[in-house]
Amino acid sequence: MEILATSINWLVLAGAGLLAGFIDAIVGGGGLLSIPALLSVGMPAHLSLGTNKLASSMSSSTAAYTYYKKHLFDPRLWKKCFIATAVGAVVGSVLVYLIDGDLLEKILPVIVILVALYSLLFRKVLHGEFHPPKHRPRTKRQLLQGFILGSYDGFAGPGLGSMWIVSSRVLYKLSFLKSCALSRAMTFVSNIVALAIFIYHGNVDFAVGLLLGSSMMLGSYIGTHSAIRFGLPFIRPLFITMVIIIAIHLSWNAWT
Repeated sequence: MEILATSINWLVLAGAGLLAGFIDAIVGGGGLLSIPALLSVGMPAHLSLGTNKLASSMSSSTAAYTYYKKHLFDPRLWKKCFIATAVGAVVGSVLVYLIDGDLLEKILPVIVILVALYSLLFRKVLHGEFHPPKHRPRTKRQLLQGFILGSYDGFAGPGLGSMWIVSSRVLYKLSFLKSCALSRAMTFVSNIVALAIFIYHGNVDFAVGLLLGSSMMLGSYIGTHSAIRFGLPFIRPLFITMVIIIAIHLSWNAWT
């Protein structure tokens, strides 16, 4: 592969993937590093998006499995959410072709900024350690949350991890760590659906995707264990920082 022809390109992808996987495993937003890294080594934009979905699927699967092994996520409680997220991802992927791309670019920063403002103004979302009820999370809430956020990931995706964390805290009173775990599991679902669509259209470079995905898996493994070990004091500032960075990044691209 031309993209892997030099050791510098390999180091760029490996380094960016390691850091992207670390961030993605905790609060999401790793695509802000992995996609520019793919573009920087000469990969076309559409191919970068598809290849990044392969790498992101590998990373999110590692994070979700690690949280599961640490008993922070029980798939049996979230079956409806899995299904709704998958259906939403398909719907969102179709909507991409029906809505004006310029309008989308201007809407996305607003959505992410609203998430940031909500998180900062309603401090309990970030600072409180909730004690969730012991019964199964309500089906209607799972279906609504999964469909909306699955659609958003299929449609665009920036800031998705933050949206999963905030909405899970509000809807189910989950602890921050359990919200992170749910976020990674559902992101994996929507990533896989989107990846299948990119593969169908021939927009995935498997060699580069596997290389980037391997480094993201390592970063994800380190990130999840760091989050579990150091807890909320470690996650909270990283969460706030990434939401603000994503909002600035999207605003800059859309309005300048």
